[in-house]
Parts: sequence; C-alpha cells; structure tokens
Amino acid sequence: MICTLCGSTNVKFLEVAGDKRKYYFCQSCYLVFVDPNFHLPLEQEKIRYEFHNNSDKDTGYVKFLDQVIYPTLPFLNSGMIGLDYGCGPNPTLSGLLAKLHLTCHNFDPLFGFSHPRQVYDFLFATETVEHFRIPKSDFLKMDKLLKPKGYLSIMTDHWESLDQFANWYYRRDVTHVSFFHKNTFAFICAHLGYELKYGDGQRVVVMQKL
Repeated sequence: MICTLCGSTNVKFLEVAGDKRKYYFCQSCYLVFVDPNFHLPLEQEKIRYEFHNNSDKDTGYVKFLDQVIYPTLPFLNSGMIGLDYGCGPNPTLSGLLAKLHLTCHNFDPLFGFSHPRQVYDFLFATETVEHFRIPKSDFLKMDKLLKPKGYLSIMTDHWESLDQFANWYYRRDVTHVSFFHKNTFAFICAHLGYELKYGDGQRVVVMQKL
C-alpha cells in the first residue's frame, strides 16, 4: 500500500476491531487513510452531504465555524479575496466572513459551485480534508489556487494516538477517509512550502504559503 498523501511505502495496516473498512497508517507523514476499496460511490457520498442542514441561523454551527474563522482573522484584511474550498450544499462560511467585511467565494464541484478566479489571498477548508480520497492531489490543487504569502486555514479533527483511533467518533463517519495528525500538517508545511502560523493541536491549523 502507498500513502495517499506522501507516496511513501512506509505504511502499515491498522486493525480496527468490528470495522469492515481497512485502515492504513503512514509512518512517514502520520496520515491514517481508508483502503480505496472501501470508499463510498460519489453519488452516495453526495446524498449524505445533502442531509447536512447547516446555515448561519444555526447558532451551534456558527460557533463551530468561529473556531477556524477567528484564529485566521489576524492575518486577513478587507482587500483580500478568499475561497471556501469544499463549501458543501449550503455555503455558510462565506456569509459569516461577509459580515466581517471579507470577500470569500464558494467552491464545491459536487454541488455546482465553481470558483471565478485563478488565485486567492486565502483559502478555508472546513470539515473537508477528511473527505479527500487522494490528499496529495487536493492539497496540490489548493496550493495552486493560493497566492504566494497566502493563507490556508483547515479545520478537521486530529487523531492523537493509534490506541485512541479505534474508538474515535470521527472515524465512524463513512464519508471520512483521511485522518490527520499534527505531525501530518508539519509534513505538509515542510514538503509543500508553508509555515504553520497557528495550530490548536486538536482541530484547526492556519498555514502561510512561502
């Protein structure tokens, strides 16, 4: 098996009792990923996303997004233009940023959102990267959309230990196929040319493209 992020063969099978899906742990970049044979068909995955009823009227969801918005704000200004990469069927983050006088477009080809620009000053990927089937490809796509010195803010729950992983609620969502450790983001920074500007070690990272 080859790691879907770094391409390393330094990968070992990660047994999770009672789970039909097969998981692998990359000892080079610390990504845990699901065997591609267990990925849902895209149409089934889309149907699951459509059940998400997120909006700016849901105070709980707004509070959830605030976890990534407010650590990013010190790096942004009103002249910048950003992109919500993987906005889902009901874009919310862009509207919250508009209230803070920040322009953010929506992008999600699964739901008909296409970005109008070639490059952006900042990108948000909230609850998105865990759905990446080939993270290397998607991170390169995001990197190409980001200007030099631009900011990439990601929100995804981090796994902490392999013992914890087996009982982790985040693993149980069958649309989640890539799981990130804080060391995974350190690897991404080192190999794609980013500087970690903020990380809470649990869910949020803000990186600047060098």
